[in-house]
Amino acid sequence: MHEYMEKIDVIKDRTGVSYKEAARALEETNNDVLQALIDLEEKECNGMCGAREDLVKRIRSIINKGQAKKIKVKKGERTVFEIPANMGIIGVIALLSSSELAVIGALGGVTAMAKNYTMEIEGEKDQKDNQDEEGFLSFGRKN
Repeated sequence: MHEYMEKIDVIKDRTGVSYKEAARALEETNNDVLQALIDLEEKECNGMCGAREDLVKRIRSIINKGQAKKIKVKKGERTVFEIPANMGIIGVIALLSSSELAVIGALGGVTAMAKNYTMEIEGEKDQKDNQDEEGFLSFGRKN
């Protein structure tokens, strides 16, 4: 009986299930601790573990692509500032979260257009976005 309780404790400690669930898993596997752990793990995942890993891979891919793209604000040929696209996205989210910031952003955008500033989103040259032959997207007025 003592050995049986130790097996239940091992299963409970490793999986976080209750004593009842650990005992049931152990009984269903004829006291095979390893098989009980595997069965509980598969039950816990319920087919979502692979989907979760795929989602994490996609998010990492998007972040890496955002780091490869740069947002540049230029006046003529001079670059005023340059930031990774991910930071630009965070800025847009911040603007949308606050009406005061949105008004300030809109005024800044109008002022920048009036002063002949341009914004370019520069990416990798092998991407197949709506890019011209130089490998960047351009917005704003060009001189």
